[in-house]
Amino acid sequence: MASKFESYQKRRLASSYISVVISIALVLFMVGVLGFVLLKSTLVANRVKEKVAVTLFLKDNVSRKQIDGFKESLQKEEFTKRIIYTSKQQAAKNYSKEIGEDFMKFVGENPLKNGIDIYLKAAFVTPEKMQELETRFLKNAFVAEVTYDKLLINLITKNIKRISFWLLVLSGFFGLVAIILINSSIRLSIYSKRFNIKTMQMVGATKSFIRKPFIWRSIRLGFIGAFLALIGLAVVIYYADKFAPSLGLLKDYVSLSYLTGGVLIVAFLITWLSTFFATQRFLNLRTDELYY
Repeated sequence: MASKFESYQKRRLASSYISVVISIALVLFMVGVLGFVLLKSTLVANRVKEKVAVTLFLKDNVSRKQIDGFKESLQKEEFTKRIIYTSKQQAAKNYSKEIGEDFMKFVGENPLKNGIDIYLKAAFVTPEKMQELETRFLKNAFVAEVTYDKLLINLITKNIKRISFWLLVLSGFFGLVAIILINSSIRLSIYSKRFNIKTMQMVGATKSFIRKPFIWRSIRLGFIGAFLALIGLAVVIYYADKFAPSLGLLKDYVSLSYLTGGVLIVAFLITWLSTFFATQRFLNLRTDELYY
């Protein structure tokens, strides 16, 4: 009879541990997917920003040597991602190709100017910073005119802010859900041990001594759940990379490292804190309160 009861208790305990691991894995998988979307959305937004160019049209009296020196100085600037120089002759050829006829036959001379397209780093593609750069370039003795698509910059900045805001809201919401669900699962598993906790306390065991095995057990379960969540994330990212290879999901080692580290850290923190406070609650209860 006793052996049957012990077997039943072991099965019940194993079932409790499995439910905790599954709960942790599912929640961390959900949070991991959202976190990866948040990381990649930033990368995609930066790629979009870095396709925006500021065009500097140079004065006609600027010599080739001066242009080369100016290009070299621009390339060294912290805001420069890359630059492309287009001579007035090349610009005329490009324009003639676009309209399908040689416009030089009608105007007689080339009215276009030598130009430098500056592709900025993502951090500098904002209305305020680009306005500062425009003002700075217009003071340069070589520059006749500065152009860029102000409406496009405003639209990109507005949309990125809106998307980032809602992604952060969703991340906060799912993060809170993750904490609540994992905390509930751990509290239920510890609830079944509340009498053992009180018995140990009554025979003189300290609170830290009682908490320690529960915390370590929960952390181990948390890491098992995190490992399962990472396997699920790996499968999702693998097939997502097959569907959209241009994003380079599998080659983005920095984002993958952040994702792996984030999942493991979240698993550790939530399980440690949840177990600490759950055991503390039962340690502070009176014996008669354990039945409620």
